[in-house]
Amino acid sequence: MAATFPAEDEKTLMTKLDLESLAESILRGTYPGVSSYEIDILAAETAASMATQHVLYARLAARILVSLNHKYTPPTFSDAVEAIDEEIQYIDPSIVDLVRRRGDEISQRIRNERDLEFSYFGFKTLERSYLLKTNDGKFLERPQYLLMRVALGIHCTERISGKVTPEEEDLRLQAAFETYDYMSEGYFTHASPTLFHSGTTHPQLSSCFLVQMSDDSISGIYDTLKRCAVISKSAGGIGLSVHNIRARGSPIKGTRGTSNGLVPMLRVYDVTARYVDQGGGKRPGAFAVYIEPWHSDIFDVLNLKKNHGKEEQRARDLFYGLWIPDLFMKRVENDENWSLMCPDQCPGLPECSGKEFEELYEKYEKEGKYVRQMPAREVWSAILESQIETGTPYMLYKDAANEKSNQKNIGTIQCSNLCTEIIQYTDEEEVAVCNLASICLPKYVVSDRGSYGSVDPDSGRAYFDHEALHRTTKIVTRNLNRIIDINSYPIPGAKKSNRRHRPIGLGVSGLADAFIRLGLPFTSDQAKELNEAIFETIYHAALEASVELAAEDGHYDTFPGSPASRGEFQFDLWNTPADDLPSKRAKKGKPYLGKYAEPYQTEGYDWGKLRSSMMEHGLRNSLLLAPMPTASTSQILGVNECFEPFSSNLYLRRVKAGEFIMANPHLLQDLTDRGLWTPEVRNQLMRDGGSVANIDVIPSDLKEVYKTVWEIKMKEIIDMAADRGKFIDQSQSLNLFIANPNMDKLTAMHFYAWKKGLKTGMYYLRTKPAVNAIQYTVDKGSAPSGSVAIVDDSQDVCVSCQA
Repeated sequence: MAATFPAEDEKTLMTKLDLESLAESILRGTYPGVSSYEIDILAAETAASMATQHVLYARLAARILVSLNHKYTPPTFSDAVEAIDEEIQYIDPSIVDLVRRRGDEISQRIRNERDLEFSYFGFKTLERSYLLKTNDGKFLERPQYLLMRVALGIHCTERISGKVTPEEEDLRLQAAFETYDYMSEGYFTHASPTLFHSGTTHPQLSSCFLVQMSDDSISGIYDTLKRCAVISKSAGGIGLSVHNIRARGSPIKGTRGTSNGLVPMLRVYDVTARYVDQGGGKRPGAFAVYIEPWHSDIFDVLNLKKNHGKEEQRARDLFYGLWIPDLFMKRVENDENWSLMCPDQCPGLPECSGKEFEELYEKYEKEGKYVRQMPAREVWSAILESQIETGTPYMLYKDAANEKSNQKNIGTIQCSNLCTEIIQYTDEEEVAVCNLASICLPKYVVSDRGSYGSVDPDSGRAYFDHEALHRTTKIVTRNLNRIIDINSYPIPGAKKSNRRHRPIGLGVSGLADAFIRLGLPFTSDQAKELNEAIFETIYHAALEASVELAAEDGHYDTFPGSPASRGEFQFDLWNTPADDLPSKRAKKGKPYLGKYAEPYQTEGYDWGKLRSSMMEHGLRNSLLLAPMPTASTSQILGVNECFEPFSSNLYLRRVKAGEFIMANPHLLQDLTDRGLWTPEVRNQLMRDGGSVANIDVIPSDLKEVYKTVWEIKMKEIIDMAADRGKFIDQSQSLNLFIANPNMDKLTAMHFYAWKKGLKTGMYYLRTKPAVNAIQYTVDKGSAPSGSVAIVDDSQDVCVSCQA
């Protein structure tokens, strides 16, 4: 095998793993004339397939792949840059020039041994979509080369001011080394488009684009379609508002005909999403279509993603979201009538919110301008029926999104993005853009344990390091701010919007992993307090960095008149007193876990001082936080997605190499450490669908820590979303989970989320299948009564912001 290990690992592998059985399995897969490369791949896949037997099999599988990658890639970063420049001409010329002049210095900063920390599936994800390779599939990058390319691309390109002085070049290079080290050690990662394109000849580094229809005309519709196609080609996910397009049956003055409505138009967008994939085949094209529930084509749109019905009435490759005014929710709650309208006959509704919207809507009702009226609950039932069948439409609350936005001085926000966490103003001329990065939260758990395993928080051996999180957040904020300036925008409207408002989107990954490493059940009081405290730290640090940037370079163009210009923070817009923030409560003896940044140890964060600085200097960035799904990047980092609980402790991961049964690595480590990971426990975990609740040998404290999301009340998940929401100035990709949904359950859940003040009430509705078609078990003699969750990466179909 190509893999090499430190001496202590070799000893552990020899004693803990059945290498003889592994070797026999590998030999059974060989054939006459098999190459050494194929044997290494087979060895890695075989070890990965045995990962549920012992945690070290997965580590062995990953290290075989890493060693193989190192064997066939250039030996230094400088050599790799030269090879990429020669073979595919894809590195930014300024980076090539820098590496030719200072390549030895840069190459010495590379820490190839850190590649050994990737998990098997994390490394496979990098191989599949991120590492640069030749047209015939030969890899030219190692993971560490990728991260250095990204860091240099952010800090050392000359796209802004041309040639730089030697002193400035030194400063930029040191900033790149800092970014590289933090990313290399897993403290944060930039989003997928940034990883794809940073440091290349095509530096389109943005993740999300919000598009508004140019106007309700053939020219406007097809101009918008072209904009969507160009953005998709550049690896951008799209949110599109269609509220202003006239409804089916509305008159068209120019042709004396009538409109066909939204459905035929959206079918054209559906085909375009399939045809124009993201980033040259890295991901399918992905458009989310937003509509307000007063539009008279609402029922047609709710049917578009359903699995049955006439094909000409379906557009299944689009994603659908509702942009819901409070008035609709009040009408449903009070069982009142709702009026469906055509925007051509009732103009102005998309452009206003809150009381202004209600007054205009009711004015049109009194004038009889609606297309038809019906009980509001009839529309509501159609929404829930679609969600039960398809998991969509997304639920976003228009008035909360606008009232709690720092961009509300610009105009009415009319839609979100593909993953429901970006809330920005856009219009016919501006295409809102967001650049994303996520912070890996378990890295800030300080303990005497390794990467996995829980620690008793009462022992004093573990805490959450807010000081380190605060420091990292400021680095990431500066990185994202710089990306705004160096980015290659796919269309002019995107550049105009991003340069005027300068929004960024900070997110997180691995919140569930952080709780587990601290020994905290996901919905325990301490976990809830820490959830809130983490986002206070991130919000404070991001604001502080943005104020510092504004003092250096000036505030963003539309800062005057914003809530921030009046000294209002996001928690002020949620009507939360500063004295009730986590860092303040922590000083009063209430539960929290961790230490805060040094300057704020005594009294908690000094929000008053920051408020004064913000009003004096302004902000460099209009928006700062937007926790996104982090699908593929969480997989690269080896942690659970964003802020979600684990959905199962045992699952089937399906990739191009085959199907692999995987266990929650924390649970596997904990049970292995306690001598409880036996074939019997493994089989019962299979039978129980990944739940530990009924496994008698597992202690009760571990059962609490390893509850799956199906065993957690959605009320508590929504409460935690609202707790952190007061520090999130955009929104959050909040999935909700109901195993067996019905109208009553969904209604109670949605109204609770709305009344808690969430901007995003629901991203996807996750459910369990009514019938388990396929069941998997380790022991063929066992009789499975449950099923294993399936994670399908074989087609690389994930379309989330970080995927």
